[in-house]
Amino acid sequence: MSSPSRWAPFHREAGPKPPPPARGIRMKRAGTTWWGKRWVEALERMAPDDAGRLARGRTYARAGRTHDLEVKPGLVTARVTGSQPRPYKVILTIARLDDATWAKAIAAMAKRAQFAAELLAGQMPEDIEAAFQSAGTSLFPARPEDLTTACSCPDAANPCKHVAATHYVLGEAFDKDPFLLFELRGRTREQVIEAIRAARDAPARRGSRAGAEKSAPCAGDAPAIATVTPGKMAAKDYDAWREAPPALDVTLEPPAAHAALLSQLGEPPGWTEERSPAEVFGPLLQAASERARELAMAEAAPRGRGRG
Repeated sequence: MSSPSRWAPFHREAGPKPPPPARGIRMKRAGTTWWGKRWVEALERMAPDDAGRLARGRTYARAGRTHDLEVKPGLVTARVTGSQPRPYKVILTIARLDDATWAKAIAAMAKRAQFAAELLAGQMPEDIEAAFQSAGTSLFPARPEDLTTACSCPDAANPCKHVAATHYVLGEAFDKDPFLLFELRGRTREQVIEAIRAARDAPARRGSRAGAEKSAPCAGDAPAIATVTPGKMAAKDYDAWREAPPALDVTLEPPAAHAALLSQLGEPPGWTEERSPAEVFGPLLQAASERARELAMAEAAPRGRGRG
């Protein structure tokens, strides 16, 4: 919520509105992914009856009036150049999750291999909320009180257009990097990925230790030394199979996330399209991948015998 009482008062000055700064972040479109859309919806729930102020916030975001955006655990800060020479300061706060809650959420994520695959591919699993709900919380702001806002502008509305502009710019940033959501909640990408890997590897490590303890030789037992005595063989038989090779059963599974590499690379220099490269080329890559899989599986399928 904008809180003018917490900031020094600003007085409107005559003259044209300052132009957007060169370092301003020009939003193209926020909410192109399901997780970015969830973030934008959190803002719209804060002001369900104030579409005009939200529209002005989108205009500010598209014009590049939001700048100096910084995301930290539990805190987002930004500057927004508005009608005054001095930019307004915007602060968004959301509660950081404690270590115990993160441990429960990561344990739930580690139980599903697809979660790790999609996160490594730069995608947010669609049912990721189930993992956080099992820990008694939510990854996204679920209630208006979950997200606190403040702005140095004199507008007492919640949210003001400067907060709205920052929220939309942040939504587009989440579209490009879903791990910013984790960082906002208190964990970096590396911490989440490593914790999931450790949780998934723990059963295998326990099994290896148990097997090693069972097979450990008793004291005084000399380890057996494997020896091989090759027989006589003609040169022509070196490359020959000693017996028929076993039949191979090959299965080509579709990827957990399509166009993941394009999503990770982001937009190349000079890209002017409103949609991201992943949105433009993703369907083509997915269609080509599915067709290649169909062809490969057709070749691997056993051929029927013709009629004599």
